[in-house]
Amino acid sequence: MSRPLLYLSYKQDMALLNTPAKRWWTLVLGLVAVALPFLLTDDLLVVLATACVASIGAIGLNIVTGYGGQVSLGHAFFLGLGAYTAAALSGDPDSTRLIGFGITSLPVWLLAAGLVAGLAGLIVAPLAARLRGLYLAVVTLGLVFIGEHIFKHWRELTGGVGVGRPAAVPELFGFQFAVDGELFTKAQKLYLLMLVLLVIFGVLARNLVRSRTGRALAAVRDRDLAAEVIGVDVTRYKMIAFAVSSFYAGVAGALLYVMIGFVEPGSFNLGMSVQYIAMVLIGGVATISGSVLGALFITLLPRVTRELPAVLPFISGSSAAGGITVFQVETILYGLLIIGFLIFEPRGLFGIWIRVRTYWKSWPFSH
Repeated sequence: MSRPLLYLSYKQDMALLNTPAKRWWTLVLGLVAVALPFLLTDDLLVVLATACVASIGAIGLNIVTGYGGQVSLGHAFFLGLGAYTAAALSGDPDSTRLIGFGITSLPVWLLAAGLVAGLAGLIVAPLAARLRGLYLAVVTLGLVFIGEHIFKHWRELTGGVGVGRPAAVPELFGFQFAVDGELFTKAQKLYLLMLVLLVIFGVLARNLVRSRTGRALAAVRDRDLAAEVIGVDVTRYKMIAFAVSSFYAGVAGALLYVMIGFVEPGSFNLGMSVQYIAMVLIGGVATISGSVLGALFITLLPRVTRELPAVLPFISGSSAAGGITVFQVETILYGLLIIGFLIFEPRGLFGIWIRVRTYWKSWPFSH
């Protein structure tokens, strides 16, 4: 007679959903996620759709930082490349002011945005593979400033500071996602689209980190010298991590501004990179689920801080009113949350979930 929950083969151990509890919880979460468009208002759905897109970008950063062990501060640069590649491809070809090719098919401009950003990451990767720690962080930080300069002055592509350009137009087989329909509103359609894309890219990333490549990245992260001794090509796998991370960032950048329909070149700054680092650290380093939790947490945070002026009179909604603003409060909270999680819970929100799950597995016994 076989015993339950014991793996009888390596294939069972490496399965994506290797326990009944995981399969049931995944089914429940999936049903809840699909039901949300019919339970929430459109403004909340827009926030959740944005969180889905941010999750894709956070997963990409977690691949290079959490799994590959390479500290990158240049994520905003690759997000910008993806956003403007998609916007240019789907832009109006008859415009005399902006670059446009009129390709509104979602798979075409989304894949192109990821490939352009991935190619840029592949170009930078050989240099990044030879650096580590603070040196790599400074080099990738330089990418953000280079990107800011390019985006602000290449007006034919970006529209210029304070002007911007329309974001990519999502269309699939003639079906328009960015307009209200008879059955679904614009927010409902965009939420469902972003949810499906998050599931696709999340599963792809999960399979990557479970593969030979993922195990090699973990070995490089833990001790690159030991990994090289046992035959792991350290430079090659660092380049793969950087390229895949850049590809995910390009995809996220292309989708991020679809929600508001407008891309502004001043958005892709160091603050955006810090936001994604906060998502990874708060959600959980080297976990795909943690990336999603961190992105959801950071995306919902402004929704909470916007309510602070009504509760705390010394916090104002704009700089014109004087005093500390909600935007400054958000920046302070990012820093405090990062410090707090690094000190008290280095595994992030995912680590808290692991503790809760472990506690209830052994309850009522303490050991």
